[in-house]
This record gives sequence, structure tokens and C-alpha cells, in this order.
Amino acid sequence: MPYKDPTVARGYQREYRRITRSGGCTTPSTTPVPLTFRLKTAADVIALLEEQVAAVRDDPQASTLEKARTIGYLASVSLRAIEAGDMAARVEALETVLSRRATG
Repeated sequence: MPYKDPTVARGYQREYRRITRSGGCTTPSTTPVPLTFRLKTAADVIALLEEQVAAVRDDPQASTLEKARTIGYLASVSLRAIEAGDMAARVEALETVLSRRATG
């Protein structure tokens, strides 16, 4: 981010490097996400997307077109999350079968 004042630029860079070293967020202006909110599985993503679709549908300020576009996008993301969840379940089933063969 370019700054005219060199002292402001140095301060920004110093803060950016400090946050990067600590493993925090990527820039000083980025808000860190609490650990309880972190998504770990495809089911977590699907649950979050369900909440967001409900929020979009209930928004009185959004027009019908805006709602349709947003819900369409969220639906495509949901489909990818469902596919990822199905793939994870299939891999887990294969690992179970292979471990039984190895021990049996």
C-alpha cells in the first residue's frame, strides 16, 4: 500500500511484518476470524451457507434480482461443498475397507 509519508509507510510495514511473524491475519486491516468460527468440514461450510441463504432471503433492502444472483452463487458453492463432503465419505469408506484387508 503506497503512502506519501515515509514514516507512515514504515509504520505500516513494521506492523504488517509483526502480524505476519506472529501467524495472525495477513494485513493490519484484516479482522481475524475467531477459532470457534473456523470451518473444518464440508458440513460446516454447508451449515454456514444455509444461514447465509436465509439471511439473503430475509433481507428487505435487497432487490429480487440481487437475491436471485446471490442465492444462485451460494447454491453453486453449496454444490461444491456437498461434492467435497461426499468425496471425503467415500475416501473414509475406502480406507476402512483397506485397513480391514490389511489386518484380516
